[in-house]
Order: sequence, then structure tokens, then C-alpha cells
Amino acid sequence: MDYDMLVIGSGPSGRRAAVQSAKLGKSVLVVDRGRRLGGVSVHTGTIPSKTLRETVLNLSGWRERGFYGRGYRVKQDISVGDLIERLHKTLDHEVEVLQHQFMRNTVKSARAAVKFLGPNKVSLTSDNGDYSEVGFANALIAVGTRPHRPGEVPFDKTRVFDSDEMLELHRLPRTLTVIGAGVIGVEYATIFSALDVPVTLVEPRNSILDFVDREIVDDFIHQMRDRGMTIRLGSAVKEIRSKPETAEVELADGRTIRSEVVLYAAGRTGNIGSLGLDVVGIEADSRGRIKVDPQTFQTSVPNIYAAGDVIGFPSLASTSMEQGRVAACHAFGVTLPAPPETFPYGIYAVPEISTVGQSEEQVRQSGGAYEVGVARFRETSRGHIMGVDTGFLKLLFSIETRRLLGAHIVGEGATELIHIGQAVINLGGTVDFFVNNTFNYPTLAEAYKIAGLDAWNRMGRG
Repeated sequence: MDYDMLVIGSGPSGRRAAVQSAKLGKSVLVVDRGRRLGGVSVHTGTIPSKTLRETVLNLSGWRERGFYGRGYRVKQDISVGDLIERLHKTLDHEVEVLQHQFMRNTVKSARAAVKFLGPNKVSLTSDNGDYSEVGFANALIAVGTRPHRPGEVPFDKTRVFDSDEMLELHRLPRTLTVIGAGVIGVEYATIFSALDVPVTLVEPRNSILDFVDREIVDDFIHQMRDRGMTIRLGSAVKEIRSKPETAEVELADGRTIRSEVVLYAAGRTGNIGSLGLDVVGIEADSRGRIKVDPQTFQTSVPNIYAAGDVIGFPSLASTSMEQGRVAACHAFGVTLPAPPETFPYGIYAVPEISTVGQSEEQVRQSGGAYEVGVARFRETSRGHIMGVDTGFLKLLFSIETRRLLGAHIVGEGATELIHIGQAVINLGGTVDFFVNNTFNYPTLAEAYKIAGLDAWNRMGRG
């Protein structure tokens, strides 16, 4: 049978492309190798790690420690079972919602491995060996990524784990070493630290999260160190050894870190291995990422698109969804308005980080005169009520136009609060918006008014 749109992978970009195509009246088939729909996002990535984080913060009483001290806990003995129970409930719900969404929009789905036979045909091979061929007018490659697993790292799911395998821990480790201080590394490192597990974070480079405003990152590193985490920047890993009772990480400078468990979280690789991209002439880089047109998400073959993590940065569920929608609309000739110039980036560490627009470093490089407004959460009444004693909001304004250029937050609720800054930036708002508008009181969002006034006082009335 032939389809108007074949979607390979059912993660955020695949799901959104499938539903958008169906809304346009097209026939759609979604093919996924996984046992259940949802892709990496639902089963090993975004949803599990965020559910784990929320469960840890609730059971550990982390949010209340500003009031009750660092020794405070809601549940004294937290087990992996406590964490997994909530995880499975959340995943079941996500899959159910997705299945219902496909059913409602008459999107067909199949579980099989896909291989390109040409620019308009693929083969599908199920786990039990059933083989079929399917024709398509357009296709979207949305296969996502998997953890990068170098051959010299002794992964064994006993002492040395990748980020997918961390969800299969039998018990909480007494000590943990995380190699790689990217988004996934810092999220897991800080989540386990919130469980009072001693954590060492190792990063070969001298800096972390380079796409985030430096002042935000500096505060984040300070908060991690303040609660006892060990951070080794500029430390290349020479060797990882898995032993019966411990794991050893030998650094290039001669030091050795011993811990019960090692999480290796240094990069991810596109799941393109079995697709047969060479048959249609689509090339990928050394990490399995496919090059696409950044506006249309077309590959080098015009009717075959790619979206989501498999095309690289920013590798966010939120941006992946939009990429899938844009690709589907382009495939069927629907003209979309130009996308907003900025989108928010959320890092679900403890504490959260979220950012939108230009960092101070980028504003400085652009050469225009600017001013900064800052509000610390502890300065807000809501912060006092919640027991929040860390975290802040930073706003950057152009002195010439008074427009908001960037908003950056580290602390409780950052990924929710950032959308106020996003709206103001994309609507061309100025510092006067924050000064002249009323915010609910007491809220953390009131920090926007405080930061706006902070900048306005130095900028003058304009």
C-alpha cells in the first residue's frame, strides 16, 4: 500500500508530523521499532528523566530544605522502587494519549525495522520476520538518537551505565561519577545529588553548557559545589575500570575517582544504522546526524525529510515537535509564516535552568549598548513563602531601542517562568512593559517586574 506520508519514528517530531499530515487529509503510516509508541522521548529520554526528577524532589523534600535544613526528608528511605512506580504510571499515560491521538486522526502505525529501497519505497521487517514493502510520496526520518558508547568504555549495567540504562538501576548507588557535563549529564548528576548521593561530575572541557549565559552557569556551578558535589572541569578521562566492588575512573592528570557506579553521558549518536540511507544517497556525519535544510527540513532527497534529535542541535522535544510540523506542512505545500527568532531552552537539572534570546556574551559581541536587570528569588515574597534561598532572573535590554534582548533564569520554576520573557522578546516588548504592568503577588513571576525596574533605574526614562 502507498501512503502520502511515511514517518519513521514516533517521538516528538514524528508524532507531530504524522498528526499534521493527517489534519491535512493525507494518508499516514508511522513505523517504529520500539515495543510501544513514543520513541526515545517517552521511554528513555525526556519524560522518564523529568518524571524521575519530580519524584526525587517530592520524596526528598528538596524544595522545603530552605526552611527545614539540609537534613530534611519527606521519606527517609527512598528506593529505586519508589522512583520506578511513578515512572511507569507516567509512561503508560503518555503512550495511551499518543495511541488515542493517532486513532482520532486515523494515523496508522506499525512496529517494524525500516530500510529504504528507493526514494519512494521502503521495506518493513517485523520482529517475527514478516516482510513487506510500502510506497510513499513523502517520508520523515525521525529516528532519534541513542547514547554514544565508545568501545573502550566497559559498559556492564553493574558498575558502568549509559543514560538509557540508568533507568534500570536495581538500587540507588552509594556514590556516583558522571562523565560528561552536557544537558543529560548535569540533569542526572544533580538529580542523584538531590537524593544525597555523593556525586562527582567530570568534564574534559574547561566549561559547561556553553550555549547558556555565563553568569547563569557560574551560579549553577556554585550551587552544585555548595551542596557537596565534586566538579572536575578540564579533566580528560584516560581509562574506566569496572571492578567487583567499585568502578574506577582514571583521569589524564593521574588522579583516580572511585565510586559505586559510573554514568557515561558524553554525547549521543543517530539511530540511522539500519535505514539504508546510502541507497537513496543521504549522508550522515560521524555521529549519525543527517544534514537538512534549516527552513524546510528536507534532506538531499527533496521528498525525504528529517527532524528531531537525528539532525542535531538543539535536540529538544519542544523544537523537534515544531520541526516535524514544519516538515509536514512543506511536504504538502502549506505555506507557514516565518518562525519566531527565539525559542526557550530548558535544562531540567536541580536547580532548573532556562534561557531565551541572547546571552550577555552575545549582546556584548553585537556591539550595541545594553543594560542588565537582575532579580533574586529570595527577594520576592513568594520566594520566602516557598523557602527558596537561591536562584535568580536576569534580563538584558538594548539601551537604544529599550527592547528585551534575552531572559535567563536559574532556580525553581525556571522552565515555566521563561515563557514570559519569550513572549515579550518575540512581540518586540521593552523594559517599560515590566515597569508598567501588574504581576500577581506573591509570585515568582514578580521577579520580572523587579528585574525590569532594576534595569529601568539605570537606563532612565528614555
